[in-house]
This record gives sequence, C-alpha cells and structure tokens, in this order.
Amino acid sequence: MSDARVENGAESGRGTAAEAGPVAGSGAVLRPHAEDAFANELSALAAADDRPRPERWRLSPWAVATYLLGGTLPDGTVITPKYVGPRRIVEVAVTTLATDRALLLLGVPGTAKTWVSEHLAAAVSGDSTLLVQGTAGTPEEAIRYGWNYAQLLAHGPSRDALVPSPIMRAMAEGMTARVEELTRIPADVQDTLITVLSEKTLPIPELGQEVQAVRGFNLIATANDRDRGVNELSSALRRRFNTVVLPLPATPDDEVDIVTRRVEQIGRSLDLPAAPDGMAEIRRVVTVFRELRDGLTADGRTKLKSPSGTLSTAEAISVVTNGLALATHFGDGVLRPADVAAGILGAVVRDPAADRVIWQEYLESVVRERDGWKDFYRACREVSV
Repeated sequence: MSDARVENGAESGRGTAAEAGPVAGSGAVLRPHAEDAFANELSALAAADDRPRPERWRLSPWAVATYLLGGTLPDGTVITPKYVGPRRIVEVAVTTLATDRALLLLGVPGTAKTWVSEHLAAAVSGDSTLLVQGTAGTPEEAIRYGWNYAQLLAHGPSRDALVPSPIMRAMAEGMTARVEELTRIPADVQDTLITVLSEKTLPIPELGQEVQAVRGFNLIATANDRDRGVNELSSALRRRFNTVVLPLPATPDDEVDIVTRRVEQIGRSLDLPAAPDGMAEIRRVVTVFRELRDGLTADGRTKLKSPSGTLSTAEAISVVTNGLALATHFGDGVLRPADVAAGILGAVVRDPAADRVIWQEYLESVVRERDGWKDFYRACREVSV
C-alpha cells in the first residue's frame, strides 16, 4: 500500500483524515472553515514567512506546505499537521497551484481529498468557501453564472442582474476555487471548465462581455477513484489538470495517528471527554479495517474476502467517534469493545447478504483466535445476531 495521508472525517464530515488543531469552543459553529479554525497558525506562518509569494497568495509555497504537513516555527509556534503522508505529494500539489495548471486530487473514498482541498485554499487565498459541490444535478450556472430573475425581468440582462458563480468570483478576485466530486457532474457541464482553465476567461455572451482571470486564480478539483465510469473526464478537460493521487495510509501506525488526531478534534468540538485507554480500541478498529480492506491479516498468514464497502480512514474515525459518544453518554467514559462493535458492523456490512457472510467468517477465523480480543469477539457476536 502506498504512503499515507489524512482528512477530516470529512470526506464526509468532512472527509477523513489526519488532521488536528484548534477547534471552536462552546457555542461556536459546529464545523468552522479551515481559515477560521486555524487562524492563529495561518497568522503565525504569515508573520514568519520571508520567502517569495506568488501574486495574491497569503503564504509562500513553503509556508503552505508547512501548514499542511506541520512543523515548528523559529518563534516556537507549533503548526499542527493537517495531512499525514508523503511530503512530496503536498509539494507537487502546492507547486501546481503556483502555475497555470489546475489541480485534480484523485483517490478512493476517505483519502482526504476534500480536507486537503479546503486547507490548500485556506492557506493560499485565505478563503476556502468558493466551492462548487458536484452532483448529478449540478447545472452549468453553478460553474459559470446565473441570473437574478427579478432584476432580469425588470431591467433586462445587466451586470447587476448577473449572479456570479464561485468560480467567476475566484477569477475576478485572483482566488482559489474548489470543485468537489468533479466526476459526478454531467459531462456537458464539466466541459464548461475547459475555456476557464485553458483561456483563463469566462464569456458572458448575453452582455457581450467576459471575465478574465487575474493572477492568483486557480482551481482545485476532487474526484473519486470509485466513480470511474460515472461521468469520466473528457481528454480535453483532463489535460487542463495536474493530477495528484492521494493514497491510503501506508502503515497501521500512520492510520492510528490519523484516527487519533481526528477523533480528539471532533471530540473537543462535541464536548466529549478524552477516552481513557482509548488507544487500544482505536488500534483494533484500524486493524480490522486494514485487514478486511487488504484481504489479508496483518501477519500475512491468512487471506480474507473483502467486503463491498471502502472501509476508509474516514469511516474508522466515524466508528471511534460514535463509540466515544456511547462510552460518554451510556457507559463509564472508558472506550470499550462494546462501544465500537456496532459501528464496525455497520461499516463492514453494506450488502446484507454477501458482506454478512464475509464478516462472520472474519469473526470466527481471525477475531475469535486472536489473543486479547475475546471481549471484542463477544461484543461483535452480540450485535451480529
């Protein structure tokens, strides 16, 4: 398995990942934008950053990479890692944004695509909210522009009646725009980006005008490896991107580190206390997910069938966070096997017929025989019947 990465449980909550850092306190928004949650780190980096910055960038490429990967500044300020993985991947992504090529972050679900995209935009432009969310119903207006129909009917086409898309705003202001789940957008709407990315201009034929991108503009798109064949990118559009593949975590320790950091952050935002001795259950969840995902036990001795789900790091984060909530509200505050068993079952058994058989075989042939896993085996058996 290639090297590792991160993400805010968020590719869906947002993503997944190996991130950590300050969170808003009680009464704050549940999920602040990256530029707000990590404002102190960004300010400290900007103050210490004496390297050349591309036009309209808030930080130099070196400082952007440090923001994502973590480090300690000369004044002692600690920058928490937002991404755990190969440094070169981050360097290539940052360098791409400093050129005239757009950036495509590609990977299986749960490899931190959304999380990395958000933090790159926050570090480069100070604003991660210029976002187009790709779906099967995303219209062309979401990428180009729309109209205020009251103004349009009253006064006809005009700049006052035009409603700019996030991409149009990014072009005009020299900012970084984001497009999530690009391959879920219909192919004809995707191709609206070709002129934007090649000519750096967005025509407005109704007004006989255009918006030209100013220096500093670029675009980050994400796409899911599992979505190949949904709405694959045309060769013309793909050529406009530099593609960076975000891999799954390389080692169990990397993945445990990612899950631990993210669960701690989410727990603080939800006012959940730190779980005493929770590391053992985190490592157990990660072990189960990795073995079933790889189709092989950690010792390499037993081949396994893999279930239909992705069993991503993001899902491991969700399972542990839910277990922590169970331990806090319905237990003694200590994270135990019974707190994570139901979550693991829900993540593994997506296809009630095939996946349940795979899970039962894994329980009986691997979990049952593993030293120190008896309590976990019993907890899983209880929720599996």
